[in-house]
Amino acid sequence: MKMSNYKNNKVFIAIATAVSLGTWALPAHAYLDPGTGSMLIQGIIGAVAAAGVALKLYWYKIKLMITGRKAESETINESQNSVSKD
Repeated sequence: MKMSNYKNNKVFIAIATAVSLGTWALPAHAYLDPGTGSMLIQGIIGAVAAAGVALKLYWYKIKLMITGRKAESETINESQNSVSKD
């Protein structure tokens, strides 16, 4: 019971520290031109596209991992091996 309170205190301290550091900002003497916003949007679109391509490449493996079924090619290979052994 005491251990859970200790963990809760650690979590609270971590969150309080993150919030306090996140709200404390020093002045930045920098100029952001209009091209910066379009560059940020381009980076976000590129990251979404890359995630989509990665998902497409690994979709079959992810689907097999979630469903827990064997791949069709493994099942076909096993049936061919059992026929060739007979």
